[in-house]
Amino acid sequence: MMMYAEVECMMYEGHSLKSKRSIIKRLMAKLRNNFNVAITELDYHDLWQRTKLGIVTISTSHTHAEQTIQEVLRVIDSYAELERTITDVERV
Repeated sequence: MMMYAEVECMMYEGHSLKSKRSIIKRLMAKLRNNFNVAITELDYHDLWQRTKLGIVTISTSHTHAEQTIQEVLRVIDSYAELERTITDVERV
């Protein structure tokens, strides 16, 4: 079973692409290490206040895959530097 999430976030604190990339890089490393998910920035590469992330997890169980995505979303929500605005989750 594969679960896929597209997550859009706003970053109000950063004032440059360099600070945005620092936040995104730190978040992506934490998610990869803690949850064994594949994650990449999909859109808004040149905007310093906005990002869109694609996150994928694969599991033998639909329940486990869904739990993993929900935990990932909780970690994203715990980051004070960004706000999750739009989230689309699909079972693939």
